[in-house]
Amino acid sequence: MTVRQVKELMANVEDCRVPELLETHISWVVICDQFVYKIKKPVKYFFLDFSSLELRKIYCDQELLLNQRLTRGMYLDVVEIREKDNQLFIGKGEGEIVDYAVKMVKMDQELQMDHLLKKGEVSEEQVRKIARKVAEFHLRAEVIHLQFDRQNAQQKFDELVAETGFLHEHVGPAAAKMIRDAEVVSDRFLDNHQNIFERRIRNGLIRDLHGDLYSKNIFLYEDPVIFDCIEFNDQYRLIDVLSEIAFFSMDMDAHGRKDLAQAFENEYFNNLPALECEEDRLLLLYLKSYRANVRAKVNALKARQALSSSLLRKYLDKSERYLLLMTEYLNQLAEAEAGIASLNH
Repeated sequence: MTVRQVKELMANVEDCRVPELLETHISWVVICDQFVYKIKKPVKYFFLDFSSLELRKIYCDQELLLNQRLTRGMYLDVVEIREKDNQLFIGKGEGEIVDYAVKMVKMDQELQMDHLLKKGEVSEEQVRKIARKVAEFHLRAEVIHLQFDRQNAQQKFDELVAETGFLHEHVGPAAAKMIRDAEVVSDRFLDNHQNIFERRIRNGLIRDLHGDLYSKNIFLYEDPVIFDCIEFNDQYRLIDVLSEIAFFSMDMDAHGRKDLAQAFENEYFNNLPALECEEDRLLLLYLKSYRANVRAKVNALKARQALSSSLLRKYLDKSERYLLLMTEYLNQLAEAEAGIASLNH
């Protein structure tokens, strides 16, 4: 489908009296009166492939199934998008199937956590509720048995390198330097601490998790609703529990709320003691830097797709802020490594 077709479809959805269209680099989200329809863009990146109708159907089914593990009642069905007489509509019946959408119950947009953070309306108690819910989910999540893949870990961190030239041109040489320096530090950390990764695998701390745990994917009802887990690439979901915690904490730091990050970590580790030794705190810092790295990459991709100069600047500014946060974590990591080394001598 194209964005033009999506807009045509919106005119024919029954509960869309005043429809709203949200767009990401991988999907269109049609917000109607009672329901939300998420349509995958026909795109192919290094990290996902939605390029065929068959693949989009597979990943719609996967999205429905995986999100129902953590989010009760929001994800309803995978629905067909059909075309008949040059008209697009949702549902079964006559006409050619041209695409699929994930159908969800519409949540209260005013309760989306990232909006509330910007208004300073998120409390430590709300964050502790999220931590307890995440810890409970992690405790029952499937344990994944695999071997540590040093090369894969390096490649995932170094995916940001592909954006070096673009960010050098549009943000400046300092952005390119941060990417190059981070690559060196990451490679050194992976070389020096492979034992951490291997121990945590042996101890069952790699699990089938959410993979995209940050404020934009949470509605702060009395019982927090956590949605939109990663379905398109298992590698980003079959992760160490610390990687999931690192993402949420990094997001709180990015919003200038280190107090919420600390409250979240304290409550989570009280419910699931996933820090086995002091070395694991090094891993947590490394994973926070990786999560900031990924957000810098995502916003660089959004900047490449920006259709206006204002959107381009918005996403470039976000990418730069995440680069700075990544660098801050890596500096903290170096200090923590030096502290542990001095204690061992």
